Amino acid sequence: MDELHMADILEELEDAEEDNAIVPALRVTIDPLETLPENQFVKIFRVSKILFRFIVGLLAPFMRPQNRGTDLAINTRVLAALRFYAGGSYQTDIGVNKFVSISQQSVSRSIKEVTDALNRPQILNRFIKFPQDIQELNSCRRKFYEKFGFPGVVGCIDCTHVAIVPPPGNNPEMPERAFVNRKGYHSINVQLICDSNAKILNIVAAHAGNTHDSFIWTNCEVERVMRQIHGEGRSNYYLLGDSGYPLRPWLLTSFNYEPAPDTPEYRYNVAHKSVRSIIERCNGILKARFRCCLKDRVLHYKPEMACKIINACAVLHNLCTDHHMPVPEDEEVIDVNDGLIQAPPLEENERAQGRINPELVAGRNTRARLIRARFQ
Repeated sequence: MDELHMADILEELEDAEEDNAIVPALRVTIDPLETLPENQFVKIFRVSKILFRFIVGLLAPFMRPQNRGTDLAINTRVLAALRFYAGGSYQTDIGVNKFVSISQQSVSRSIKEVTDALNRPQILNRFIKFPQDIQELNSCRRKFYEKFGFPGVVGCIDCTHVAIVPPPGNNPEMPERAFVNRKGYHSINVQLICDSNAKILNIVAAHAGNTHDSFIWTNCEVERVMRQIHGEGRSNYYLLGDSGYPLRPWLLTSFNYEPAPDTPEYRYNVAHKSVRSIIERCNGILKARFRCCLKDRVLHYKPEMACKIINACAVLHNLCTDHHMPVPEDEEVIDVNDGLIQAPPLEENERAQGRINPELVAGRNTRARLIRARFQ
């Protein structure tokens, strides 16, 4: 498609949306699989044609079959959802696109159906999974060491915020104010753990925006897994996180002060930051590919559906990673830190409150041993 023509269409669409215009119900008139060059298909839908066909085959068992001539083909429904995930614009954008030319109502149904399919446990747990045994843990650890030279790392952890519209205020268990994060906008706080290739190993997209990162971590399944690994005597397997997380033997944080140059602590901090940059890159790639997750796009859905959309984008991110899809050009994400005011470091808070936490002490000892062994 001519990009200038596409820009004109999108501009007209935004004007129509503001005027509450009704998008006519149409059908796909041009098959993008047949007419679009490969690079343009990837630019619009974020996946190659081969990967698209794989995704359709993957989702088809969990989607409504095309029983009548008036039903949308599964291909069309998946294309509509992919275009929404990729563009982040509201649904009328997709309805006017000549490659997915359907009514807004059909787009909405397609997004829900595809999102629900990508959230099925048979798919979500297949493509987003933390290492399941010691062999997989060792493989993750080896790849981190080969890439960064930092021993023992099996993953990096961080949280990111995905903006949503203010939810209904009539839910006493999850009131509207619970979704207002420290920056003042409504969001879902999403925990990500990635490997050395920026592939997502674990995602927790279930918490309101004002939930602290450390709360999400201490209540997630991977925390229990890492605790169990260390309880079995395997003490040289760690995640790396920033100082917003609790220092533990299985979760190593950086020093929350700037050590003097050319000291072991300084070298540790530099190495820690270098390795942990991979989770920032993971977050950046995720939002560059699937711009519906960007702060300025804002998901116009209730929290439950917004969380499902985030999960769906994470599954697609991993599929793109496995199939070596390029990161979108000229679409660099600048809000990977979400502009949030950082909370005080947990280690500092624990000291200030006068608590003597044996797990914190054990974490300090683990970090000190690592520094003596590797960063002297």
